[in-house]
Amino acid sequence: MKKNSAVKKDPVKETAKSTVREYSFFADVYDIVRQIPKGRVTSYGAIAVYLGTKLSARMVGWAMNAAHTAKPTIPAHRVVNRNGMLTGRHHFATPTLMEELLKKEKVQVKDDKIIDFKNIFWDPATELVL
Repeated sequence: MKKNSAVKKDPVKETAKSTVREYSFFADVYDIVRQIPKGRVTSYGAIAVYLGTKLSARMVGWAMNAAHTAKPTIPAHRVVNRNGMLTGRHHFATPTLMEELLKKEKVQVKDDKIIDFKNIFWDPATELVL
């Protein structure tokens, strides 16, 4: 009787064929936020739409929550919710810092909401060319 002489081979390890860095959603978010001009604001959802991930506004929020560790710095105070509310204010060093930074840039805020939100809204889909 002949024995099965099949030899087990180690799995072949794939190696990257490209020198392109690994994709980072947070890095893409930060690149966009760094381009928001002083005195303007955008929303989590607008950033998500621009990145082609319409339903990931919460992920943009998570990126903003971690933005304090990024270098160069991220102007996270310029990102608000779709209604102009300062929903991320609790993630700053003090609960009033987000508002203070916006006011320093001549953005008017009342009751944790951007006044004249429509006119100072910065939409990356129209402001940035892919």
